[in-house]
Amino acid sequence: MRIARFQLPDHSITHARQHAGGKFTRLTGGPFGPFTDTGEAVTGKLLAPIVPTSILCIGLNYRKHAAESNSPLPKFPVLFVKSAGAVQNPDDPIFLPRRLRSDKVDYEAELTVVIGKSAKNVSRENALNYVLGYTCANDVSARDWQKDGGGGQWCRGKTFDTFCPLGPVIVTTDEITDPHTLKIAARVNGETLQDWTTADMIFDIATIIEFLSSSNTLLPGTVILTGTPHGVGMARTPPRWLLPGDVAEIEIEKIGILRNPVAEEAADEGRFKIQ
Repeated sequence: MRIARFQLPDHSITHARQHAGGKFTRLTGGPFGPFTDTGEAVTGKLLAPIVPTSILCIGLNYRKHAAESNSPLPKFPVLFVKSAGAVQNPDDPIFLPRRLRSDKVDYEAELTVVIGKSAKNVSRENALNYVLGYTCANDVSARDWQKDGGGGQWCRGKTFDTFCPLGPVIVTTDEITDPHTLKIAARVNGETLQDWTTADMIFDIATIIEFLSSSNTLLPGTVILTGTPHGVGMARTPPRWLLPGDVAEIEIEKIGILRNPVAEEAADEGRFKIQ
């Protein structure tokens, strides 16, 4: 099933099923229990398909991306987090930070896992049974705050408002039985900048879930960004940073296209500056 989330004209919010040809029909129930398709056509504003209970992100999880970053392959999955305020809807803007100014904002195409039931200390062999489905994410990153202004931690540069666009839909595991054979790409203004496959992951999704659930509970609605392939803006010559007026697209096979324009935050610069 392809599960979307809409704000209707009366401002209520509903889940919907996407059918072949693009039609959406309203779903009742869920999002983690059984859904019933009412058959009622849905129109409105497409929202991020899930309201995450947490956003867990894995860094340096593609071999060629680790190589372009001049980083050794990690021994364990590299974890950082984003705040709930970083979530952005499809077609809504990615805002370039101006209060904490960044002029080095990057795109990252990422396959994202949506956890469907509580998971703690699960085995690798059983891990995929806890997955509701998969969606696209753009792990937007302010590289100056990530590298130079974060005191060695990545979170400051990774979790500005709008820095986690999600969507357009969640595709359930019955439709994506092997998440490690998917084409994944990023485009800016129609130019393809990342074009690879999820087969290049260092740690597969079952291993990531086993690792993250060890001595921790992953609640339903946890989203896990599983890393990005090579071709990010900071590794290009010259670097390719996101600019006002750009349109960023993330496309993953069997899921669809997550599209977001880029704009400037409406704020004056604050007193915290990277020299």
